[in-house]
Amino acid sequence: MTFAAAEPIVANVLARSLAPRKPMRVSEWAARYRVLSSKGSQEPGPWRNDRNPLLVEIMDCFSARSPVRDVVARLPIQFGKSELEVNILGYTMCENPMPIIVALPAEVSMNKWIDQKLNPLIEETPAIQSVMTSLSSREASNRRSFKDFQGGQLYVEHAGAPVRLKSTSAGLVLADEFSSFASLLKSGDDPSEMLDGRTSAFPSKYKRLKVGTPEIAGRCRISELYDKSDRRLWYVPCPECSHEQPLQWAGLMWTPDGSQCWYVCRECGAAIDEYQKTTMIAKGGWVPEEPGALIRGYHANALYYPMGLGPRWHELERMWRDAQGDNAKLKTFINDRLAEPWEDPAMRGVKFNVIEDRAEPLPLRPVPGWVLAATAGIDTQDNRLAVQIVGWGKGMTCWPIDYVELPGDPADDEVWTALVELLSQPIEHASGAVLRVECSAQDMLGHRTEAVKAFVRSRRLRRHIAIFGATANTAPPLGKAKLQDINWRGLVDKRGVHAYPVGTVAIKHHLFGLLSTDADKPAEDRRVRFSDQLSREYFGGLVSETYDPRKNRFERVRGAPRNEPLDTWVYAYAAALHPELRMNRWTRAQWDLREAQLLASAGKVALADSRETPAGALPAAAPDSRGTPIRRPRAGITTRDGWGL
Repeated sequence: MTFAAAEPIVANVLARSLAPRKPMRVSEWAARYRVLSSKGSQEPGPWRNDRNPLLVEIMDCFSARSPVRDVVARLPIQFGKSELEVNILGYTMCENPMPIIVALPAEVSMNKWIDQKLNPLIEETPAIQSVMTSLSSREASNRRSFKDFQGGQLYVEHAGAPVRLKSTSAGLVLADEFSSFASLLKSGDDPSEMLDGRTSAFPSKYKRLKVGTPEIAGRCRISELYDKSDRRLWYVPCPECSHEQPLQWAGLMWTPDGSQCWYVCRECGAAIDEYQKTTMIAKGGWVPEEPGALIRGYHANALYYPMGLGPRWHELERMWRDAQGDNAKLKTFINDRLAEPWEDPAMRGVKFNVIEDRAEPLPLRPVPGWVLAATAGIDTQDNRLAVQIVGWGKGMTCWPIDYVELPGDPADDEVWTALVELLSQPIEHASGAVLRVECSAQDMLGHRTEAVKAFVRSRRLRRHIAIFGATANTAPPLGKAKLQDINWRGLVDKRGVHAYPVGTVAIKHHLFGLLSTDADKPAEDRRVRFSDQLSREYFGGLVSETYDPRKNRFERVRGAPRNEPLDTWVYAYAAALHPELRMNRWTRAQWDLREAQLLASAGKVALADSRETPAGALPAAAPDSRGTPIRRPRAGITTRDGWGL
């Protein structure tokens, strides 16, 4: 080839090399270069943006010239969330190279993502292969969870390796199934803050995406971020009146037998068949509810599934009907299909402000006349003892008498002296009688187990028992005591400390069930009643947990106060079930007897003082756990001079 013939070719190559790159959006890159593999896609072949229009704007937020920095996408399962991430990843590697972190909740999910998404992306997309520095698996720059490409590096990490996450800087962070990060992050870090910190070295060009399906209301991180965002919903026009509206589950209707299903326009009431959905979605768009928020938020539900890529409306309706009455199935449907946080229906009436509003304008002491017995629960912390004294009435109606935090390290004796003084004080009753704490239960787990055992062993309080949370979530409220001490022969010391396992899940279900059913009752009919002298922190701590049916346990609500008021109430309830008391088994006659004894101690009823009970008189002793009167000084009721009746 002569120089004259080669000159225009060389000039053309130089011109293309020197010319500024034409701006390209992520959706345009995906339509031009992305090839879906049969290993992870139902429809392999070239990527089509019109197949799921809802993903286009979310992808374009990560274009090089987009001003958007933070995006949260709360989407149903199998909606294309992973493909969305892969398109953003491929675009960034080819068009806007920088260090990238792809973070997943666990090692298993990370390995699946690499096998089903990352490896097919490299194998099926020539544009990605052209920017890879090496395609050989033997090269150090091409490990399984690390890829080196021109202008950047790709790190694939999981929440089980927080040290690796903390030591990596990146301009782009893609977090998949973000709601699961908090429970799997072993380091205890806040997952959002930890991931956001990875982009500190790229203040002018960083981009972050957090995507996934929600979980438990109050603990769902992705829902928390979505609530702070501009909250975008996909509005579609009605085929009849053209009114634009988002598709919501409440708008779906069906016949009683489920044979027909349709959507109802909230403006004109027209019945919309599912075959019209594709055209409606194509004409729709994202509309923010809070324009101007710093975070872009996107939410869609299963009604937006593209035809052929997800369950049909009538299938969703059948799933919904099958889930009724089964909280685990209902949670799965609401989380996975509606992409909304799940809240236990029994917990909806158990809110901090709702509970506080029920407080009655009564003092904590003297306790109301219907309170007939008292127990206490103690939570052991490294620097304090949280103590709650609870009063009980007929049918185990509850009145929290006091909640106190005694400062001091349980390893020292001072805090134990304060505990003895607190629980030994007489409790003034409205009748003029005096109650005393009949049993107290103290948590022995944690860093001060031996100190708790030593105090129980000292017997400075009557019926003071050591307890621990039962391992099984289905354990009864109070289990059989277990010996804790060993004698000099290495055998169990039968005279040592007994520790009782407490079924905290069962007791919390009982408490929250009472609080929920009390919502519509007048004060005098409620099972759990409160004084308005209790602090706001007490009410917040009492309802600081929510039930997770998937794990069958209660977990802290994010941002709620400390849960010691709840734990100590649980322990006080367990104390009421002590084998020598068993208040939950008392009959009405036994409660009436206790009430009569209180009135007698106040001087309103004359009781015989002889050893034998005259005919027709009340027994001189409280009933035992089986209801049989026993001839001994009774616990829990004393006269003002301190003598037991």
